[in-house]
Amino acid sequence: MHPEILRELAAQRSQEMRTQAHRGALARMSRRRHRRPEVADEFAVPAIPDYVDGSFRSEPAADQAASEAGQASAVRHAA
Repeated sequence: MHPEILRELAAQRSQEMRTQAHRGALARMSRRRHRRPEVADEFAVPAIPDYVDGSFRSEPAADQAASEAGQASAVRHAA
């Protein structure tokens, strides 16, 4: 067989073997994570401020909520 063809076949086979080894490693990692879920990384969502100055909204007052509802309906009627 021609040396170039042999070289290409060897390169193809080694690439297939590396791919298979990588998939096996991913499968082993996945199984380990499922066995120990408490060790898995946790994503913590940071608190996002409601206002530009970095403050957070407290419970809205009843009159404030009513006025916001009234403004929304008035805008709908104006259009």
